Amino acid sequence: MTFPMLEKIHSTADLKAMYEDQLPRLAKEMRQYLVETLAPIGGHLGAGLGVVELSIALHYIYNSPQDKIIWDVGHQAYPHKILTGRLSGMPSIRQYGGLCGFTKRSESEHDPFGAGHASTSISAAYGMACGRDLVGANNQVIAVIGDGALTGGMSFEALNHAGARNNRLLVILNDNEMSIAPNVGAMSSYLARIITGKPYTQAKDTAKRILEKLPGALDAAKRVEEHVKGMITPGTLFEEMGFRYIGPVDGHDFNHLLPTLSNCKDLDGPILLHVVTKKGLGFSPAEDDPETWHGLGPYNIQTGLPHKSNGKPPTYTQVFGDTLADMADEDTNIVAITAAMPAGTGVSRFEKRHPDRCFDVGIAEQHAVTFAAGLAASGRRPYVAIYSTFMQRAYDQIIHDVCIQNLPVTFCLDRAGIVGADGATHTGTFDLAFMRNLPNMTVMAPKDEAELKSMLLTSATLDGPATIRYPRGNGYGVDLESADLLEIGKSETLEQGDDGLVIAVGTRVRDALAAVETLRKEDGKAMTLINLRFVKPLDTAAILENLKPGKMLMVIEEGIAAGGVGEQIAVLALQAGWSGPLKHVAMPDAFPAHGTQDEILRDLELDSAGILKQLRS
Repeated sequence: MTFPMLEKIHSTADLKAMYEDQLPRLAKEMRQYLVETLAPIGGHLGAGLGVVELSIALHYIYNSPQDKIIWDVGHQAYPHKILTGRLSGMPSIRQYGGLCGFTKRSESEHDPFGAGHASTSISAAYGMACGRDLVGANNQVIAVIGDGALTGGMSFEALNHAGARNNRLLVILNDNEMSIAPNVGAMSSYLARIITGKPYTQAKDTAKRILEKLPGALDAAKRVEEHVKGMITPGTLFEEMGFRYIGPVDGHDFNHLLPTLSNCKDLDGPILLHVVTKKGLGFSPAEDDPETWHGLGPYNIQTGLPHKSNGKPPTYTQVFGDTLADMADEDTNIVAITAAMPAGTGVSRFEKRHPDRCFDVGIAEQHAVTFAAGLAASGRRPYVAIYSTFMQRAYDQIIHDVCIQNLPVTFCLDRAGIVGADGATHTGTFDLAFMRNLPNMTVMAPKDEAELKSMLLTSATLDGPATIRYPRGNGYGVDLESADLLEIGKSETLEQGDDGLVIAVGTRVRDALAAVETLRKEDGKAMTLINLRFVKPLDTAAILENLKPGKMLMVIEEGIAAGGVGEQIAVLALQAGWSGPLKHVAMPDAFPAHGTQDEILRDLELDSAGILKQLRS
């Protein structure tokens, strides 16, 4: 399909040159372009389809980059990228060397704030609004929050702060979840235009000045206004927090969006505009199953189905979900917790069999951890399944509410290490370093899916907190029936040799084994290879026993070098009096690029070829 109108958009100036009656056609083209462009590469389709009209209206009314438009959860930002001069780069989005899948300050001046994690936009926008007012500037600041991000507590912290002041700020709640459809239509949109229009606001301000002179009259008038507005709008909560509430407005109707947004430009103080959209609009598979189509790999446009995995082994996520559900069959104390990612973490498999013991807390990782601590304190055994990168948001709760009290909460960190296309914001870089430092914590990392199952079974025998970190993607097709309980703190020796010691952690064990085998075959050098299994407690006996004076010690981990396992083992070796060549193969002190997992591991020399190269050096 050709896209004659869309291809004319090289900047926001080209959009503003269009007539209003051309915008629906532009929106239709943009939707089809997104569906066709993402089909061979995958991406976050559903959220983008839902905000096409809103994105066009925002850039039609406001003047980016002078006006700051901040998108919460960058999944929503694909139309924004197209409208701000990045149309030609869209076929490369989330690909190696291509556009970032989220907003990114270094990518465009139209991206005033980077977004990868949710619930940050209002805080950032309010900071920009205050920064603007401190220097007497007059630009607009708009935060667009949606896609479930308002379930995060940080959003309400920001609303509470901003609502208590009078800085000019527009927060757009992109609502595609709540059942408020009866409020969307001609009447509610008419009310929104009335409430934002100058006659209403001028009359309200005049009445306020008069009533202020009459004892008690202003308070009485406020109560009447709130009562009336509470009957016809769902915005009482936001009004109580200090925001002027407007809406709900149909987010797919330019006749409603454009005048309302235009009126909002003239209002002072904090404003919350409630816009109702449909996630995945324009592509029926995404409309019917918004969770699956939130983000996925390549798909078939005609059938609306993701491309098959061609008989690949199950993913680590699938193994986790199935194993935990099986464990819960036998132990009624086991409960599962996730933070708005039941499908992404595999918890949905658990939920189907044990719905009363499965809890999705929304985008609220801090609450998830302390909630789990409360469950553990009541005798339950919680498993908290959260991506490694998102678990960073709850570090204080892990320390204070779980570890100090030595509660049996197991943290299952999916997407640990390199994640691929989502890049730096989603890469599980730091968990090995920040979890191994915590008293009472047991930390495990499996070399394959069978070992993941073994570690889950083993975690149920522990009396305190535990962490299991595992990667994104498919396993190796190993026999899951071989899984069994592990001895706490016991490693596994995979190769024996006198030319040095290689210690590999979790995801890097298989590539380390391939490199060690190649070194033996081609170079005649025999290295001992240890699959560490337990990052904490360390198998110090096995490590010290296999250290050879003057021979190489190499530690390989898919995590940050600073504070990582390699540093801990190096200290252990040096304290034991060992001396020799030391090599720590880990992620550098930098955030990784986006691309496939194989591409990034290759660049970091963490694949088998890179490990072999460093062994030979």
